Amino acid sequence: MTIKVNIENMVSVITLNQKIDLKKFVREIRGMEYNPGRFPGVVYRIRELKLAMLIFSSGKVICTGAKSEGDIREAVKNLLKKFEEGGIRIKERPKIEIQNIVASAKMNFRVNLDRLAMECENTEYEPEQFPGLVFRLGDPKTVMLVFRSGKIIITGAKTSEDANRAAEKTKKIVEEIGAVI
Repeated sequence: MTIKVNIENMVSVITLNQKIDLKKFVREIRGMEYNPGRFPGVVYRIRELKLAMLIFSSGKVICTGAKSEGDIREAVKNLLKKFEEGGIRIKERPKIEIQNIVASAKMNFRVNLDRLAMECENTEYEPEQFPGLVFRLGDPKTVMLVFRSGKIIITGAKTSEDANRAAEKTKKIVEEIGAVI
């Protein structure tokens, strides 16, 4: 049985390949947060998509809070429209690169974390400090937090396919070493 993986957050870097005059941008467009004394970028929140974009004068934009690649593309379209409204023409097509995906999944059984820690390499388990077991996979290169309840938090994936593969691989390993409760 396959495991259902839910994307919780995608962080991406959008490269505009040009400098942005942030002062001009925030002067022309309402709804932007800009306090250069506290933070060097403009914060642009897109409420409908429940995400935020951090826009820097270097032309780099960090997008956080997206639940899908479609959300990121929609946010970039929205941002390009805002630049246009502010009199800033983006000359090249922006380059989008996903940096990190955080996802969650639930195995259909409980997990004996002590056994998993003893039988598997690349694990850290300190139940007095944290209730989850930290499990590092090499392929796909991800870090999982595995909980006794069977819940898994996946971090470090670059694609949703990698998040799915990591969850499936973790489930298979737990079953193979007999850490199923």
